[in-house]
Amino acid sequence: MADESGMRGRQARPDLDGFFDRLDPDMCVVTAAASGRRAGCLVGFASQCSMHPPRFAVWLSKANRTYRVARAAQFLAVHLLTRDQRDLAELFGGETGDEVDKFAGLAWREGRGGTAVLEDTAAWFVGAILQRTDGGDHVGFVLDPVEWGEGRGGPLLRLSDAVTIDAGHPVD
Repeated sequence: MADESGMRGRQARPDLDGFFDRLDPDMCVVTAAASGRRAGCLVGFASQCSMHPPRFAVWLSKANRTYRVARAAQFLAVHLLTRDQRDLAELFGGETGDEVDKFAGLAWREGRGGTAVLEDTAAWFVGAILQRTDGGDHVGFVLDPVEWGEGRGGPLLRLSDAVTIDAGHPVD
């Protein structure tokens, strides 16, 4: 059954599972800083969204502390992880910054706008937030990369590698 917007939710459309269940995107860790607060989370909804100029969009759950910090931020840092960095994925995906300092004991440095740039990831960039778009239970942040770097080699961590991580802040 359709809602007021004419759209059907995924729960009402199990036939869409045949599409969504086949997706296996690269996972990334997104960090934000604003008003003296720092946060980060594991993200599976992210993609390049423009070639000229280069733009990237990340989608943050409204249930997440990272989203609450990102609402006031001017920059976000996006990090790609390799498959052997599952421990980092578990920290940023399975813990909540409401209860744990995810950055304690990690190697990181301050990037543009105070963002936390994690050391030893496969690649990273800091992006200026150009636009925020409400997408339902997630908000999309369109980013303009302003600084970036590369690190370790190896295959990237994908959703299929992280699917068993219990979310620190479930959407439901």
